[in-house]
Amino acid sequence: MTGDSTHGPPAVPGGRAEAILRTERMVLRRLTEADVDLLVELDADPAVMRFLTGGRPTPRDVVRGRILPAMLTASDRGDVLGYWAAFTHTADDSRIDGEFLGWFELRATDVVGEAELGYRLRRRAWGVGHATEGAAALIRLGFERAGLRRVFATTMAVNLASRRVLAKAGLTLFRTFHEDFDDPIDGAEHGEVEYALTRSDWERYGGAGHVDR
Repeated sequence: MTGDSTHGPPAVPGGRAEAILRTERMVLRRLTEADVDLLVELDADPAVMRFLTGGRPTPRDVVRGRILPAMLTASDRGDVLGYWAAFTHTADDSRIDGEFLGWFELRATDVVGEAELGYRLRRRAWGVGHATEGAAALIRLGFERAGLRRVFATTMAVNLASRRVLAKAGLTLFRTFHEDFDDPIDGAEHGEVEYALTRSDWERYGGAGHVDR
């Protein structure tokens, strides 16, 4: 993947740094409490939630009171791991006020040196390579800056679009498994899949995914 860089991080009041990640077509910054309305709007699209809730939107009180706080807690582990809000580039490269596209995740697990990759994008950002571009950028950041040894992602076996994104970002199928859900959605009977990429394999590939827009 080409065209990604991490700028800064510049100093901000209180000593915290705002990490900014720029890719060829996107600007990613850390998720904040002020993003609640963006997350509610994202989760209100039945197509976006198809393979998550069967298309049901996430209520605002759930996003604000439970989901967003959990995302912010996951982001409180340095300037790499956690959740990143993605926006389009603007003419003024010093500003982050382009169109909100969705979010990306590189979340620490209980296994040292391992993180889970994820993303959720607005429908208008589908099919043009944004998911692969953002995933590849976070993978690079995780291996180069966070010292990760392994990155993995899971999705429904029937979610072919997401599986293609993971493959293009350089991950390969690791396993198929089944979970017991209280309220399974259509397609759950086919199970879940886990894709993974180790740092050694990433380096062997030249530090890039198989990006193909």
